[in-house]
Amino acid sequence: MGIRATAVVCLAATALVSTGCASLDDAAVTTTAERFLSAAGQGQGGQACLLLAPRAAESLDDCDKQIVSVGLRVGAVRGVDIWGDEARVRVDGDTIFLHRFPDGWRVRAAGCESRPDQSYTQQPYDCEVST
Repeated sequence: MGIRATAVVCLAATALVSTGCASLDDAAVTTTAERFLSAAGQGQGGQACLLLAPRAAESLDDCDKQIVSVGLRVGAVRGVDIWGDEARVRVDGDTIFLHRFPDGWRVRAAGCESRPDQSYTQQPYDCEVST
């Protein structure tokens, strides 16, 4: 096998490994977001709160009760973006932000809507629950 062929094989293998990792992350992020929204939507505040990042859960006075009353919308996943240990999941009518902790992905912010004035770049989303 020539140098060029070896380089092509190495690049193809790297692309497969990278794509496989991205797919696993996408699936884990999507699953966490769906479980969180489902629990909150079904009135299972305790289960939803377990999927929150610690600081997000602490931001609510009574997480079990408040998380089911903030108006989170369950919808079809429309997109997943992952940047290292941070992720954004867009569902119908809602945006959720997650962070990867040693034990898996947790929700950092939920019930997020894009601010109408995008020039305010420090906080482009207004969230019902956040750290």
